[in-house]
Amino acid sequence: MASRVYRTPDERFAGLPDFPFAPRYVEVGGLRTHYLDEGMGEPILLLHGEPTWSFLYRSMIPPLRARFRCVAPDYVGFGRSDKLTDVSAYTFAFHSDWLERFVDGLGLADLTLVVQDWGGPLGLRYATRHPDRVTRLVILNTGVMSGEPETLSPGLLKWREYALRTPDLPVGQVIRRSAVDRERISPAIVAGYDAPFPTLESKAGARAFPALIPTTPEASGASEMRETREALRSWRKPALVCFSDSDPVFSPAVGRAFADLIPAARFSVIARAGHFLQEEKGPEIAAKILDFVRD
Repeated sequence: MASRVYRTPDERFAGLPDFPFAPRYVEVGGLRTHYLDEGMGEPILLLHGEPTWSFLYRSMIPPLRARFRCVAPDYVGFGRSDKLTDVSAYTFAFHSDWLERFVDGLGLADLTLVVQDWGGPLGLRYATRHPDRVTRLVILNTGVMSGEPETLSPGLLKWREYALRTPDLPVGQVIRRSAVDRERISPAIVAGYDAPFPTLESKAGARAFPALIPTTPEASGASEMRETREALRSWRKPALVCFSDSDPVFSPAVGRAFADLIPAARFSVIARAGHFLQEEKGPEIAAKILDFVRD
């Protein structure tokens, strides 16, 4: 492998707030992947986005694990997973292949798939390619960006431009600045999001994702997103779409468009939440998921 591998020291993850979960590891394509595995029952796969990690789901796992086996991985380049130090090593195809191998490696099936941010393009691509393994979808603040102007909000392009000119991305502050109630995002929480990224080289994966947003219909990954969108038109299994009311990147109108696209989808707006709605409204979203499953 041309890219060098960086592994964040374990001591960086000591004493994280409200994060008592035991780390678990599986090798995927020769790289160590970290994931959380909590609870019993049918699996619910919790996919994070950019530039977060499984820490994002810490307040959702406790209520969900009474009903589900909660599996929350860290993508390569994030969290406690190995990190390639070459930004160019990260592509949409790389992450998509990694997700397929991860699910296969754990033998996951009958999945409830929860996606947000980059978890959306990756997870929804997986679901439409492997509908036999996915029982239901939960879609949070995400998009299927395929390069057409209508798939690229001003907020999304502004974020992309900022990230591209800020190689030493202040990860924890990005999460805090996105929140409606910034005072709730304590210094300890900011440090939790910063924990995986102590050096510039450790941030290669976080630096790569914004550049992977297709800004033209011919860009890498754009055709896969068009295929995914078309496949969702015929998705007949249950789907819950929850978008927050204060996300400048993916507005409630984007969520409503998802709900209109997917025949069986239910739509809900999460009040007083920004982009990382799991951080601000995790227990509320978990309750909606549990109600959705019961119904």
